[in-house]
Amino acid sequence: MSKYWRAKVRAFTGATALAFSVVVATPAMADGAPENPQEVVMPADIEIVVGDTPAPGTVVPPLGTARTVTASATCLGTTSAYGVQGCFQHNGDITWSGDTEADGMSSAVGVYTDYGRPSFVCINSGSAGTWATCNKDYWEEGNVQLRVLRYDGDTGKFYQPEAWSGWIPVDGQY
Repeated sequence: MSKYWRAKVRAFTGATALAFSVVVATPAMADGAPENPQEVVMPADIEIVVGDTPAPGTVVPPLGTARTVTASATCLGTTSAYGVQGCFQHNGDITWSGDTEADGMSSAVGVYTDYGRPSFVCINSGSAGTWATCNKDYWEEGNVQLRVLRYDGDTGKFYQPEAWSGWIPVDGQY
C-alpha cells in the first residue's frame, strides 16, 4: 500500500463531504403554490428581525423562482422553498431573505448555529422579487444552518413549505 494512503483517504472524504453538502443545500422545488399551507410552530423565544432593503449599488445574489435557484459565489447555502430563497454571506455575516412569489406572504429565513447562539428569523417584508438582509455577528469558527419558509405578517404565523440548508461555515471555508 502507498505510504500516502491516509492523505488520499482524507482527500476522498473531504470531496465526498463537499459533494454531499451541495446536494443537501440544493433541495428540489415544488411545482406550484401549496393549496393549503401548513402552519409551522416556531419557538416562542425566537427573535424576529425585519430585514433591511439592500442599499443602492449593493451586489445582490441572483433571485430565482420556485423552479430556478442559482447559487452565488458570495452567498453560501442557497436554500429555497415555494416563495422564498435564502442564503448566507460569510464576509459580513449577512443573511439574505428573498421573496420569489406575489402571494401576499413574506419570505422568512431562520438562522441556527451549532454553538448555542439564540436563533432568529430574518423577514423580508418587501414585495415579490426583492431581497432583504439581516446582519448579525457570528463566531468565525462556528457554523450556521438556514431554514426558509413563508411568513404572514398580518397573523405573525409561519407556513410550509419549508426547506433546510446543510451546515454552512461562518468563515466560508468548506
